[in-house]
Amino acid sequence: MKRFLILAACSLATGAIAGHELDDRDLTNGQSLYVEHCASCHGANLEGQPDWRMPNENGVLPAPPHDETGHTWHHDNQLLFEYTQLGGEEALAARGVTGFASGMPGFGGALTDDDIWDILAYIRSTWPERVQEIQAGRNPPHD
Repeated sequence: MKRFLILAACSLATGAIAGHELDDRDLTNGQSLYVEHCASCHGANLEGQPDWRMPNENGVLPAPPHDETGHTWHHDNQLLFEYTQLGGEEALAARGVTGFASGMPGFGGALTDDDIWDILAYIRSTWPERVQEIQAGRNPPHD
């Protein structure tokens, strides 16, 4: 039940930005930054950590995959950005989800907003077109 509530809360858009923040990004920069800041947990091939759906002894879920087998594409752009910038617990708390132990740190102090968007665009670029289209539909319409 707790997972359902978290997923439901995560699907609520904050309304801050239209749905096309990942378009026309620097994918080369995104890939380089992913290797530098993300691959140690999420895998060089975006494969995530083993047993990523099962909490460890501290109640923290291992890093999920960012390829099409994971759940990254189930979320709107703004949540993905906030999760990366603020860290998991703070991003979820901003959406009303408290008490969730997340191992995801915030990178807002180490990466610029454009860097974060470049990383997210790189991740999206690895998904099959069908998955990219599904994820794009999770964002508010573009004005």
